Amino acid sequence: MTNTQPRLTPEERTRCEVWTRVMGYHRPVASWNPGKQSEHRERRFFREPNER
Repeated sequence: MTNTQPRLTPEERTRCEVWTRVMGYHRPVASWNPGKQSEHRERRFFREPNER
């Protein structure tokens, strides 16, 4: 089986707006200053193991 992903041309793509919750408010990351945007890109996400 081959893993073929559809390829989009630049004209077919749309920009995705990323929002996050900070201090109880949802805000778009694009409205942050460049330093905060850089910190957001460096975040590492983790998943807690299930308790058993």
